[in-house]
Parts: sequence; structure tokens; C-alpha cells
Amino acid sequence: MTVSRFADLPVAGLDRQWDGDAAEKRVRKWAKAEDGPNADYRKAHVWYDGDRKDRFTAYKLLIADVIDGELRVVPRGVMAAGNVMDGARGGVDLPKEDIERVKSHLAKYYEKFDRQAPWKE
Repeated sequence: MTVSRFADLPVAGLDRQWDGDAAEKRVRKWAKAEDGPNADYRKAHVWYDGDRKDRFTAYKLLIADVIDGELRVVPRGVMAAGNVMDGARGGVDLPKEDIERVKSHLAKYYEKFDRQAPWKE
């Protein structure tokens, strides 16, 4: 099990809407990953199952979208992932040893747009 390396992606505007399904499609196309995940596709997610990294279903917590041809973190995507990590929507099934690292990864992006992660409030 693996937490993605923090890529320090540029951040989209706070007012940008989040549509995870549409973002997923754009990320696959941008990463040239229509046939299977690759390193560029991985950058858009916070966590993936390293034993199954060749399957799309191994990836969780999408936080980025392609905007003007560039992969950017979307604050509302980070907030959605953060809320899930804080138990919303039934939470997410991750290995116990990865949870703090995932939260740390997300917290770095919260800081980039001057917000506090829900588990720190």
C-alpha cells in the first residue's frame, strides 16, 4: 500500500467546482493513461495500492484535474478527500499505517490555500 509522493502541484482557484468523475476522465486523457494507470496518472491521487498499480481501481482520493492543459490540485477536491478522511461518506478503506501519511499529504495542500484540515480543527 502506498501514499503518493507529494508532487506540490499548482493549485486551482478556490472557486473552481469539483466534479471527480469528469476530472478522472480528463486526468486519464492528459496522462495518456486510457489503457492503464501510469506515473502521471498517479500524481492526481493521494493513495494507491502498490501491489495493483496497473489497475484503475487501485487508486483512491483523486484531488487534481487538468486545467488549461496542466495538472492542478483543486481545493474542493482536496476538501472532499479531507472530509472522507475525517469520516464523511463512510470514510475510506485504507491500511491503518497509511492514514496519517495520507492526512499529512492532504494537509500540505490545505496549507497552500490557507485552510486547515478538518482533523486539525
